[in-house]
Amino acid sequence: MNESLVVNDSSATPVSGEALPWIEAEFSDRNGSLEFSTAALDFPINPWDIMLCMSGTVIACENAIVVAIIFYTPTLRTPMFVLIGSLATADLLAGMGLILNFVFQYVISSETISLITVGFLVASFTASISSLLAITVDRYFSLYNALTYFSEKTLQYVHLMLVGTWGVSLFLGLLPVLGWNCLDEPASCSIVRPLTRSNVMLLAISFFAIFVLMLTLYFKICKIVCHHAHQIALQQHFFATSHYVATKKGVSTLAIILGTFGASWLPFAIYCLVGEREYPSVYTYATLLPATYNSMINPIIYAYRNAEIQRSIYMLLCGCFQANAAYRSRSPSEV
Repeated sequence: MNESLVVNDSSATPVSGEALPWIEAEFSDRNGSLEFSTAALDFPINPWDIMLCMSGTVIACENAIVVAIIFYTPTLRTPMFVLIGSLATADLLAGMGLILNFVFQYVISSETISLITVGFLVASFTASISSLLAITVDRYFSLYNALTYFSEKTLQYVHLMLVGTWGVSLFLGLLPVLGWNCLDEPASCSIVRPLTRSNVMLLAISFFAIFVLMLTLYFKICKIVCHHAHQIALQQHFFATSHYVATKKGVSTLAIILGTFGASWLPFAIYCLVGEREYPSVYTYATLLPATYNSMINPIIYAYRNAEIQRSIYMLLCGCFQANAAYRSRSPSEV
């Protein structure tokens, strides 16, 4: 019998001997957090789980292409592309995690697999968000220290950021597996089982800290871009037109980046702070699904809009791009 995420009444009881995986949808007067149920179901598969799996499939396909392009293209080895590759790898793992969660959810049911799955997803999405912060820091330094950006020192601090990003992500992903879960204390469960409420609050607060830091850095980037555009316009004596166009382009790009990131993750982060395990699971699904869309949009914003990656895709898929075309490595500020 397949197992699925559904809303059950308080009389539904799980089959004896079967464990409950990481997301549950058993609802009674005492517990409304997301969890699995082995009771008889009207629908064998929850539509929300199908949408999450479909989202994971698109995410994995999109980012797999980016990872392959960066890995197999020798010219894409600058700090900017290393960070974009880190972001694509994190989103690729997140997409695979959503697919695996769906498969394990309806094929295998065990506490061990549930802990590994939720840890894998926590680590992947944490790495994705942290990689976005690392890209923001890199863009800021590419403008603030434009003369020394293409140096060995830049590559060193990029590697340090990558070590920190993946180290912290792996640590947070291991916490549920190492014992910080609510399997033994159901009363401490959050809106996403088996994460405890304190664990979910830690993740939400970390997100808000990263979001505020990104806002601050992009505000400084916007000021630098506007200042540079103003200086260039004065030198070329086209202040009214060029300054307006350059400033509008820079501000609109930053607005798209921050707007997409905030619209995707803020609802889920806020609900992690205010939500209780007794609340209907539809609220958790409705905020979690848009959060996954951020990993779907990231490759479009950070990779597919880049001229060098477009060129590599043309050469790989079409073979029609002129091999002797002029090549110029761009800085992050031009992306």
